[in-house]
Amino acid sequence: MDRFDALQAFVRVVEAGSFTKAALTLHMSKTTVTQLVQQLEARLRVKLLHRTTRQVTVTTEGAAYYERVVRVLSDLEEADAGLSGDASAPSGCLRVDVPSPFARLVLMPALPDFHRRYPGIQLDMGVSDRVVDVIGDNVDCVLRGGEVTVPSLIARRVGELHMGVYAAPDYLRSAGTPAHPSELEDTQHLIVGFLRASSGTVAPMVMRRGEETVAVDGRYVVSADDGNAYLAAGLAGMGVLWLPRYMAEPHAACGELLRLFEDWRIAPMPMVLAYPATRHVSARLRAFMGWVDELMATLPGPD
Repeated sequence: MDRFDALQAFVRVVEAGSFTKAALTLHMSKTTVTQLVQQLEARLRVKLLHRTTRQVTVTTEGAAYYERVVRVLSDLEEADAGLSGDASAPSGCLRVDVPSPFARLVLMPALPDFHRRYPGIQLDMGVSDRVVDVIGDNVDCVLRGGEVTVPSLIARRVGELHMGVYAAPDYLRSAGTPAHPSELEDTQHLIVGFLRASSGTVAPMVMRRGEETVAVDGRYVVSADDGNAYLAAGLAGMGVLWLPRYMAEPHAACGELLRLFEDWRIAPMPMVLAYPATRHVSARLRAFMGWVDELMATLPGPD
């Protein structure tokens, strides 16, 4: 038995809750992962996992062992990194998942700066607006707009996205320019629906002006669960959009979008970075979090 491989296999099975998922993230066969964990249990003479046909759960002894093994593996990784270069320079692979518009418009253009600062970090970036199983998919962290309430994750607010209401000139020429948000409920108007990944539904948008509050549901003929597709539908004139200003301003500046209801306010959307509560926070993850903090400070603020 390769003890290091066995420890890695055990940790991944605990985090993924499945031998099959653990095998996929370790690039091993399920049989190999199963054998490594069995050999580890035989060596320790302790049952680490409860196995049923439906799920894998950790025993009391296994949970205590897991906590110590995670720290040991993290220390080994950082020790290896220290021998291969500057011990103070973060290095290794960081797996992150980010929303597609934020990746395209904010993260990707700034990556040369990140690479100059941290040349030893390799970023494996998933780009999506879907719900990601951070632990099961072996992701180090996710960036998401909105609150993250998963108990197994630590959610750290890195900033907020300031919102506005926009529409394409072609849409407004066809449907008319609404003077009040409640007019978006009229039959001649459309919105573009944004499907929330957690529920698969289009939620109303709440807008406020002084003491007045309006929750706009609106009628739509197209909805999308991806931010880039949502924006593209609005640019094509398919309806009114609620957008973070960092997404809208490049198009507003060249006249592709016009802002509506400028005297109304929408609550800012929190931008949250979440990572597994059970995992050691590596130097590379700390570096990435600090860099994202700086990026968020460059985005458009409130009016």
